[in-house]
Amino acid sequence: MTITVKLFATYRVGRFKIEERDYPAGTTCAAIANDVGLDPAGIGIILVNGRHAEAKQQLQDGDVLALFPLVGGG
Repeated sequence: MTITVKLFATYRVGRFKIEERDYPAGTTCAAIANDVGLDPAGIGIILVNGRHAEAKQQLQDGDVLALFPLVGGG
């Protein structure tokens, strides 16, 4: 299945902004995050097709996965 992966903020450094990737059926958001080299503990927001999702959510062909890092500041 083809998934569009979008990375935001610091996740783009040394990676990509948006990319279409092929994955086997049943792939989860966490598996894709791991595949692109992200630490699941550092993910702040996961969106699938513009809606909040959990790391364990399985994706479907054509889904758009957006990953945002935790934001710190003060």
